[in-house]
Amino acid sequence: MRPLRYSINVTLDGCCHHEAGLPPDEESMRYWTAEMERADALLFGRVTYEMMESAWRKPASGSWPGWVDGWQIPFAEAIDGAKKYVVSSTLSGVDWNAELVRGDLGQAVQRLKQESGRGLWVGGVTLPLALADLRLIDEYEFLVQPVLAGHGPRLLAGLRERIQLELVGRHEFRSGATALRYRPARVAA
Repeated sequence: MRPLRYSINVTLDGCCHHEAGLPPDEESMRYWTAEMERADALLFGRVTYEMMESAWRKPASGSWPGWVDGWQIPFAEAIDGAKKYVVSSTLSGVDWNAELVRGDLGQAVQRLKQESGRGLWVGGVTLPLALADLRLIDEYEFLVQPVLAGHGPRLLAGLRERIQLELVGRHEFRSGATALRYRPARVAA
């Protein structure tokens, strides 16, 4: 069974909008590239899929646009080439090495987890909330940015029940950001 890992940038005050933290730098892009390579496939909701595709899909020309710096190319190549699953009831089709996931979310994701491999990686805001409520996330990773945003969507806002976590890893960046990795705590009977 492959684990489902949720990773996201978050500010100190819990904002998880993609523009609320620090801009990516070489060190954080290397980190995210390594995280992406720990997974066999990416799991996105429609909004995250469309946002990532607009930024990281390699153009038909085969060359990355000028705004993609050389240090961003390993990340761009990793996300562009990754297998993707897209949870959406509104999209009629997807491409970019992607497949639509329809029907019962819990059953569909449980089937994906049952496949052999290194893991599934999920990002975004809405889909991870639903997956957390279903207790399907095996690992949470928050790259905490040293920023107070003061506004924007909050991390896992609306979670139905508390989830106790255990810290299993920590990585500090020169920028002051800290990656914190957690697993759901095993509750003693």
